[in-house]
Amino acid sequence: MPEIRSLFVTRLYRALLSEQGKPIDGNELEASCWSIAEDDEAGQNWCEENGYPGYTSYASLTDLPYRFPVFKDLVKILDQHVSAFAKDAEFDLDGRGLELEDIWINILPPGGIHTSHIHPHSVVSGTTYVAVPDGASAIKFEDPRHTMMMAAPPRLPDARDELRAFSYVAPKAGEVLLWESWLRHEVPLNMADEERISVSFNYKWS
Repeated sequence: MPEIRSLFVTRLYRALLSEQGKPIDGNELEASCWSIAEDDEAGQNWCEENGYPGYTSYASLTDLPYRFPVFKDLVKILDQHVSAFAKDAEFDLDGRGLELEDIWINILPPGGIHTSHIHPHSVVSGTTYVAVPDGASAIKFEDPRHTMMMAAPPRLPDARDELRAFSYVAPKAGEVLLWESWLRHEVPLNMADEERISVSFNYKWS
């Protein structure tokens, strides 16, 4: 019998935020996201100038944990989730650790998208979900070999997850997803009638 095995693997960490550390009040986190978005004129201007739908604090604010206590508590929990992911990925950190590099708010309106991208210069990236209304977009991950498949035929519609060119994950409020920062991802069209709210972040090797 022939032997067929997988040579490489892409890990995706998915958990409830509450599985680590002190529970976060979801209502307080959502209210804090809206409060920051409404006051952040620099962020609003950046979104308008760059054609970014909705709001992100990515280009305007770098101090969320110091603005609202709930973000400081959130980072403490994320630290533990990232540590668990790093252990699963069997990273050899050489006595050093992974520490938060940046953290930002995303508010995606109905009809909004976030086009395909990676997070260069980071090790682990992720998102925790604050509000995910019915019909809100899943996050779409791209097989990192996709650009090298050249003349390969498409996969069957019911192909195994690890063989598909794209994987879609429909998150729920209160969940956190983590992946290695080189993994290309996007948020397709938000078909919900309300905003999809999330907090994204990067961790670097310190």
